[in-house]
Amino acid sequence: MNKFLTLTLITLAFACKSPEARRPVSVKSGSFIDASVERNKKLNAKEQALIEKFMTQKQDNDYIASESGFWYFYNTKTEIDSLQTPVFGDIVNYNYDVKTLNGNTIYSFDDIKTRNYTIDKEELFTGLREGLKLMKTGETVTFLFPSQKAYGYYGDQNKIGSNTPLMCQVTLNSITKTEDD
Repeated sequence: MNKFLTLTLITLAFACKSPEARRPVSVKSGSFIDASVERNKKLNAKEQALIEKFMTQKQDNDYIASESGFWYFYNTKTEIDSLQTPVFGDIVNYNYDVKTLNGNTIYSFDDIKTRNYTIDKEELFTGLREGLKLMKTGETVTFLFPSQKAYGYYGDQNKIGSNTPLMCQVTLNSITKTEDD
């Protein structure tokens, strides 16, 4: 009986081995992501070339490259140093239009109307959100946005198509400081 019990315990010890982890049948190499990165680099270079061509044709403006990846020039610049630019939570009142780089109007000032926006607390396309933070009350600035700073791959699901670089003329009417400041 003792041999039987020993044999049973040995059999159970080897039979109760935990299952081995399954190995994948095939290994993904990330080729889809690599292809997507390459496509985006080419698109970005193409849009950059379009914007640079636009700027060389319109040399009467003093273009400034933003740290965020778009370009702009002042139509009307406020030289008063005491005026501040908006910060997080401030409410700005502004007007803007949207055009293609060819100058074709997509949305006019009348189409969009005057808007209020609470800085960094509401939805707004990236370029305009970052551009408003560069402005002072009374200034009018024309921004040149590559598509990734505008409406990107999806467009606006209305008049702005996929991967469309945009030109927006923006007038900042007022900045209302919040109590947090």
